[in-house]
Formats: sequence, C-alpha cells, structure tokens
Amino acid sequence: MKAEIITIGDELLIGQVINTNQAYLAEQFNLLGIFVEKMTTVGDAPTDILQAFHSSWNNFDLICVTGGLGPTHDDITKKSICQFFNKELVEDKDVLKNIEELLSNRNLKLSNVAIEQAKIPKDFTSLKNRLGTAPGLLYQINHNGKNKYFLSLPGVPYEMKSIIENEFIPFFKNQKVNEFILHRTIRTTGIIEAHLSDKIGDISKLLGTDDTAKLAFLPSPRGTKLRITIRSNNETFAKNKLLEIENEIYSKVNNYIYSNSDIEIEEVVGKILREKKLTIAIAESCTGGFISNRITNISGSSDYFLQSYITYSNQSKINLLNVSKSNLELFGSVSKEVAIQMAIGAKNNSDADIAISITGIAGPTGGTIEKPIGSSWIALSDSENVISKFNNFGTERLLFKERASQYVLELLRRNLLGLSI
Repeated sequence: MKAEIITIGDELLIGQVINTNQAYLAEQFNLLGIFVEKMTTVGDAPTDILQAFHSSWNNFDLICVTGGLGPTHDDITKKSICQFFNKELVEDKDVLKNIEELLSNRNLKLSNVAIEQAKIPKDFTSLKNRLGTAPGLLYQINHNGKNKYFLSLPGVPYEMKSIIENEFIPFFKNQKVNEFILHRTIRTTGIIEAHLSDKIGDISKLLGTDDTAKLAFLPSPRGTKLRITIRSNNETFAKNKLLEIENEIYSKVNNYIYSNSDIEIEEVVGKILREKKLTIAIAESCTGGFISNRITNISGSSDYFLQSYITYSNQSKINLLNVSKSNLELFGSVSKEVAIQMAIGAKNNSDADIAISITGIAGPTGGTIEKPIGSSWIALSDSENVISKFNNFGTERLLFKERASQYVLELLRRNLLGLSI
C-alpha cells in the first residue's frame, strides 16, 4: 500500500514550526505495512490544498493530511475536504459529546465555535480526539477493487499521535493489507561512509532490482547508520531476506558495528558496565561535560556512573585531578601526559573501576602549528593499565564535541569487550 503525507500550514513553510508530524506518521505507517512514497507541505491557501488533494488521490492508496482542523478562521482543511469530495457537513453526536466532556473538565462553556467542531463531512467516520476538540476524519472507499483511505488529523502533535495510536492503528490492523515492511538499522562508528561502502562492497545481488530490498547509508557526526528495508507480501521471505543481508554486512564490517537496534552507543556501554558490575568516572576538559551528559541520559546510569570532573582550566586539573603543574608547563594541557594524569586522578579520586579523560582544542580558535585546532588526547585507566590515544575531530566546535564524545564512548566499549583499539 502506497501513501502520501500532506502537512498543511503557513507556519511550516516559513520555518516557524518544525514539521515533526511527518517523521512520526511515516514511522507508524511503515510498521503497519504502509509505504510512504511522498511527503508534501502546503500553506493555508485553499487552491494549494485542493491541488495537493487531487494529485494525491489519483496516485496513492492512503492520503494522510495533518493541520487546519482547529476552530479558527485559518483552519480550512475541513472545508477543503467537503469541496473536494462534494460532501456537506453533518453533526456527529459522538464528537459533540466528546467536546462537551472535554470543555466541562476544563470548566469551559460550550460555544458556537465548539459546536461547529462537531460537524464532519458526510460519509466520513470520526476518530475520537481524547486531548482536543477537533476529531480525526476518515473516509474509506472501494476504488477499482482496492480499499482507498483519506485520513485527516489535527496538526497539534500530541493530539495527532493520540488519534493515530488509539483510533487509526487499531482500525487499520483489522484491514486486510497483504504487505510487510521490515526495517533493521545497523549502527557503526569509527569509519567514514565512503570507507564503509568500500568494505561492504557490491551486494546488489542480495538486494535485487525490484525494490524488494534496499540498503541506505545515513551518515552523521556520530557514525553511519545502515538501514535495511524489505518490502514483501510474504512475511517469512521478508524476515529471511533481512537476516541474509544483515549477516552479509556483519561479515564485512563487524569491527565497526556497535548495535543493530535503535539505541545509541551510550546505552550499549551502559549495558556492558552493568553486566560486568563495573563503575566509571569521566574527566572532561574540551567537551565540557558532554560525554557525562550522554551517559546520564540513560535511565539507570546511576548503577555504574559515579563521578564527573569538568576541569576546563589548568588550575582545576591540578586541584581536582592531581595533574602536576610541571606537566602542564612542560607539555601543555592538550598532551598525552596530562590526559593520562587526568584519567588516573579521576579513577583514584572516585574509586571507580574505570576512568576516561579527554583534553583538546575544540576551536575555532586556540590552535598552533604543533597543536592544530581539533587536536585531542584521550586516556583510559582501569585496574590493569592506562592507554592513551590522539585524534583530531575537526575545526567546528559543536561537531568536535559530537565526534569526540562518540570516540570516547567507542574506546570505552572496545576496552570493556576486549576488542582491538
């Protein structure tokens, strides 16, 4: 089943509101076996809305529209729907009852505007909105032997999500849709997209030429995601094909893979620390607490995360981590010697099993010929030894932090698993 998502609103076109509805709907539809092939955003002009409806209705099995269902003068989606399908508005008693209950719970009176909200296009089904007064609207028709759907939802994200989860998904699961869409996201780090592609090589024979299987490379400062997508009307075939492609990728680039599910590396590291019953402390300079923030974003991180030291100045390194003044003067704050002392100091002062440190030049100023912008030293101290690594994470400050934090967490993961570093 093919679908288009149409989002309506001038606020989307001028960048005043981020269009999160598209991503959410696409994800939910894929899980239902609905393949979103197109996304369109139009303003509040009736001619643009009707033009989008015409184009979509002629080409897709499901048209999902969000926005423009509110009570104000610029909410014109319902009028446009009536015009497009040549329907009149009729009062829906269930919608009116829902509106009355919502307003009563908020100590508000029923107004004429609210009553208008209870009117829906004739032959449409209302979908209950538990969080607002504008109902979802669903039109279903058999077109050339196939079911065709027109779904209209409020643009307010939490209202839209409520209707999808409580009304549309249960409804659609009862429909006979003989197509399965499976996804698998393999997360890699420590290798750029081009090199990753070279190592995987040509797997076109596995993917085929009929769009049944696809492999997408999704690079970011934290690494490259490999998204496998399988479309088939045979669930067993889809699962087997997904596993076949995944196994092939693992055989080529296993050394760079840290997850094959939708979790970040900090959660992976946290699970390993918890399983091994180990604790950790972090000493940060150039990243300013960003690594500690990522680790503590994970629920339950207090099981293994003991202490964070943000030692931005040289004096704080001396006071909190016992870094020697002579090393700072002789080698500088961005040096192997200082990074090692930071890691050892963090471990000793916190009584953690493992401590990891980072010191560097985040830029865009502060570099020298000997130590250019982006230079960084990382050290890790555990019960057996101390290791140190140099890297350059680039000249853009925020990207530096993203890349550096990912590198530190990957270094930690490899050390915990006894992998080559």
